[in-house]
Amino acid sequence: MSTDQTSAADGFSYALTRTLDAPVARVWEAWTTPEAYARWAHAAPGTVEMDVRPGGAWKATMLTPDGNAFPLTGSYVEVDEPSRLVLGMDVPGRPDQVTMTLELAEQGPDRTEIVLRQTCDTAEERDMAEQGSGMLLDGLAGFLDGDKKS
Repeated sequence: MSTDQTSAADGFSYALTRTLDAPVARVWEAWTTPEAYARWAHAAPGTVEMDVRPGGAWKATMLTPDGNAFPLTGSYVEVDEPSRLVLGMDVPGRPDQVTMTLELAEQGPDRTEIVLRQTCDTAEERDMAEQGSGMLLDGLAGFLDGDKKS
């Protein structure tokens, strides 16, 4: 996995890149199907809802390793199946959504390069978001590896 961090005039950005051992269609499905997403993204079963279209809403209750639960909500800003997904995330106290961009590129018949990008207001927010995105990618990789063994 590679990580790029930048500090731009408009915020603090990061990009995480990984190559996954799964076809693009399977990675897309894992991000856009409630049952699959709940399994790898540490969401409480039955709490994930997705209306995967520009302007469509999504929500999930995430579970932390220490047992806490917190709700996330947002909307889909851009949907270009199966290569690009831009998610808007609602943040309490912020008038605008925070966006995260997911890009998928085929790297052969059964491999996908995934890039997650996000820009935050502060270095601390960026570091926390980057850590969370890294955990998401870890969960996704484990989920896809488990699929191959089934």
